[in-house]
Amino acid sequence: MLTNLVENSGGAAMHIGTKGDYGVRALIDLALYSGDRPVQRAEIARRQHIPESYLDHLLGQLRRDGFIRSTRGPGGGHRLTRPAEEFCLLHILESLEGSLAPMPCLEDNEGAGEPHSVCAQQWIWREIYDDMCARLAAVSLADLAARERERMCGATLSYAI
Repeated sequence: MLTNLVENSGGAAMHIGTKGDYGVRALIDLALYSGDRPVQRAEIARRQHIPESYLDHLLGQLRRDGFIRSTRGPGGGHRLTRPAEEFCLLHILESLEGSLAPMPCLEDNEGAGEPHSVCAQQWIWREIYDDMCARLAAVSLADLAARERERMCGATLSYAI
């Protein structure tokens, strides 16, 4: 699902790990289902096919990074801290996966004095990385949720006679 969104114009694609994939799916689920009530972890895990123990770890990270808030006890669960329109895919993936830079020379640790701080290929990787970041920043969690809603409606409406 995410790979289609992050292809650059040259046809190459970056790889999003399980942590990024499951974390984004969990946030999409919250955007879709957390209207006026918190969503329980078991509901997210069931709908998104994510192991509950792994989801628990991801929800903790998403909470620490300010994407969700959690309420304990009966009627508790998880919900987004802000409207889905205010979260962009770039920040979500960076939170879950760390740096998305394809080369160490693109890391944002300027002046670190590391041997790879100047690399001969940096110009092309910088252009690709900047394009990818701009594209990911342009996709909101609300956009992802809307696409998922359309996919779910299409799946429910398709039937054979």
